[in-house]
Formats: sequence, structure tokens, C-alpha cells
Amino acid sequence: MARRAVAGGTGDTGTGTGTGARVKAARRPGIRLPALTEYDGGGLEPDGDYDGLDVRDADLAGQDGAGARFMDCALTGCALDGTSLPSARLLDSVLTGVRGVGTDLSGATLRDVELLDARLGGTQLHGAVLERVLIRGGKIDFLNLRRARLKDVVFEGCVLVEPDFGGARLERVEFVGCALREADFSAAVLVDVDLRGAEPLEIARGVDRLSGAVISPAQLLDLAPVLAAELGVRVVA
Repeated sequence: MARRAVAGGTGDTGTGTGTGARVKAARRPGIRLPALTEYDGGGLEPDGDYDGLDVRDADLAGQDGAGARFMDCALTGCALDGTSLPSARLLDSVLTGVRGVGTDLSGATLRDVELLDARLGGTQLHGAVLERVLIRGGKIDFLNLRRARLKDVVFEGCVLVEPDFGGARLERVEFVGCALREADFSAAVLVDVDLRGAEPLEIARGVDRLSGAVISPAQLLDLAPVLAAELGVRVVA
């Protein structure tokens, strides 16, 4: 039997299908940073190796760190406008208060990462792999996650404006107290995705891809016009 988007109470845990189905909770990152070394401000380099650094208020705008590896790092208050980080690897790291437009993280790997209070626009994460990632607070406009793979990812207390999940795979992904505006789920695959904490929940495209997601009864009512349009149902008073 095909899985369905179901409406359920916020106390559901575990797994299941059909009415009253439960959803697996995402595993959050468990980050314990070691004693860090202050960043020397030398700038990013392609395929650079950055280990155990404390990077504070650095202007990394326009720099090229393609293929770089960040391990056990803390980036705080950094400017990332146009920063080029395709295929970079961010591992066991915390990014706090970073800001920028057009940051390129296409094809990057983020594993055990916390992104806190970010102010980003047009961030490119298409084809990226996100595993055990917490995105808490802040606002991200036009986030491109097309064909990305998200597993154990939590969006908490943040605002996402027109995020693009087209063709992505989302597994054990939670939206907690998160505004999800005009999201695109076209051709996406959702497995154990909990949308109940998204307020508002606005889906511009791909409402037909919600199989494998859990929504609340109130969200179902809000989505009724979109669902009716998708099914070709005319609602006439």
C-alpha cells in the first residue's frame, strides 16, 4: 500500500502508515567542539583544510574555497556574500550569525552541523548532502536544495522563503516552529517528514509529493484549495 500524507497529533513518535500514522524523529547533531585556534585571516583556498578553527567576524565574501574541508570549526558573524564553496565538506562544525547572498555550496557535504541565526539569500545547496544538520533561527530566502539529499535534518524557529526542494530526497526531516513560505516540492521524495510544526505551511508546487509526510488537521484544511486544484476538483458555493 502506498504511503500517504496523514494528519496526526503532535505527540506522535515512531513509525506507521495510514490514519494515525507516526513519524520517525530526526537525529540531531551532537557537536562537542575542542579547544579552537584563532583564525589567522589568511583567506580561503580551493581544497583547503581547516581544522579546529575559531573564525569570527571574517569577511569571506567572494573568496574561493571549492572542495575545502572544515572540521571542528566555529564560524561566527562571517560574511559569505558570493563565497564559492562547491563540493566543500563541513563536518562537526557550528555556524552562528553568518550572512550573505549567493553563497555557493552546491554538491557540498554537511554532516553534524549547526547553522544558527543565519541571514542568507539565494544559497546554492543543489546536489548537496545534509546529514544530522540543525538549522535554527534566522531567515533564508530562495534556498536551492534541488536534488539534494537530506537525512536527519531539523529546521527550527527559522523562516524559509521560497525554498526549492525540487527532486530532493528528504528522510527524517522536521520543521519545528518554522515558517515555510511558497515551498517547491516538485518531484521530491519524502520519507518520515514532519511538517506539523510549519506555520504557515505554504506549498507553491509539488503538493502531490507529500506522500511520506505528516501534517496536522489544521494544515490539511489550509491546503485544501491547493489539493483540490491538483486533483482538478472545482469547489463551487
